[in-house]
Amino acid sequence: MTTPVLQITGLHKNFGALHVARDIHFRLDPGARHALIGPNGAGKTTLVNLISGALKPTAGEIMLQSRNITHLSQAARCHLGLTRTFQINQLFTGLTVLDNVCLSIAERTGIAASMLRPLGRRHDVIDEAMHLLESFKLQDDALTVVSELPYGRQRLVEIVIALGQKPTVLLLDEPAAGIPSAESQIILDVIEELSDEISVLIIEHDMEIVFRFANQITVLVYGTILAQGTPEEIADDKDVRSAYLGESR
Repeated sequence: MTTPVLQITGLHKNFGALHVARDIHFRLDPGARHALIGPNGAGKTTLVNLISGALKPTAGEIMLQSRNITHLSQAARCHLGLTRTFQINQLFTGLTVLDNVCLSIAERTGIAASMLRPLGRRHDVIDEAMHLLESFKLQDDALTVVSELPYGRQRLVEIVIALGQKPTVLLLDEPAAGIPSAESQIILDVIEELSDEISVLIIEHDMEIVFRFANQITVLVYGTILAQGTPEEIADDKDVRSAYLGESR
């Protein structure tokens, strides 16, 4: 069996008597396109926060490429190749698109302090940033201040910034949330074109997006995993239809 790029074993998270994650076992294989679904309040974002290091688990273990990252910081996990986007974007809206992408690259390469100097001196960073923007047809927006972009393009910029970290695991928290369908289509096209060298876990509630994107699906309910399998297996699962899709058994 292929060694997973990300593996979770016996993960628990409690806030006092409130159990928000209970005995979660999960694996993300190399090159996977994996969706995490579940009703509101199921604990999807909590799980991603645990994986990314925004929350510390009460118990359990998280392995990234066979390395134990359970107690590492978010920054340390990012440097090891685990990057995420957020349900609400985390961009520097007062800076240009190019500045945002350059800062991501500079952080990855350990030269962020030098970015206090004029950006024009870092031709290597600018060239890499422009190459990324061109890959996603954003080069014409490079010098646009982020706050002036339509929200859908802001979400696209956030994905480009995440890719500036050269991740091996990319966590996408509802990347198309709040975006008109025409613009969400562009984002989905971008995600589908990502390299197989990047394993992707996407949180999504739109089942059309899930079944278009994923080759594996995990269903989370009340902080615990209800089912895992291929899209076909999940669609045929009576427990999933009852708990998530609202159908009777």
